[in-house]
Amino acid sequence: MQRIPGLYIATSEGRGRGVFASSHILTGDLIEVCPVVIIPKRELPFIHKTVLHDYYFLWGEHLEDCAIALGYGSLYNHELHPNANFILDLENLSIDIEAIADIAPGDEITINYHGEPGDESGVWF
Repeated sequence: MQRIPGLYIATSEGRGRGVFASSHILTGDLIEVCPVVIIPKRELPFIHKTVLHDYYFLWGEHLEDCAIALGYGSLYNHELHPNANFILDLENLSIDIEAIADIAPGDEITINYHGEPGDESGVWF
């Protein structure tokens, strides 16, 4: 697992826990490489009945499976216009978190859960 030093978990106003930066992160920086635990499509109905429902990513070429990101991966909060993006690395079984804007110390690092910054589709929660 690879992670920028100094990331930390703190309370995010109105959202529970979130991931924050303790130092400057520049646009294009790789913030974290999160290994994943893959959950096959046939087991997805069970996830919906657990607390993991709010922490999984869709996974696979056709997004039919799901994955739990290790490290801080499943704790990044949703934002319509985030300062980071996530990339599914199917070959290396990881989710890469990359800065798409400069992030100042103390700022929360956010992603758009739909995968495309600015995607205005409704979220499931």
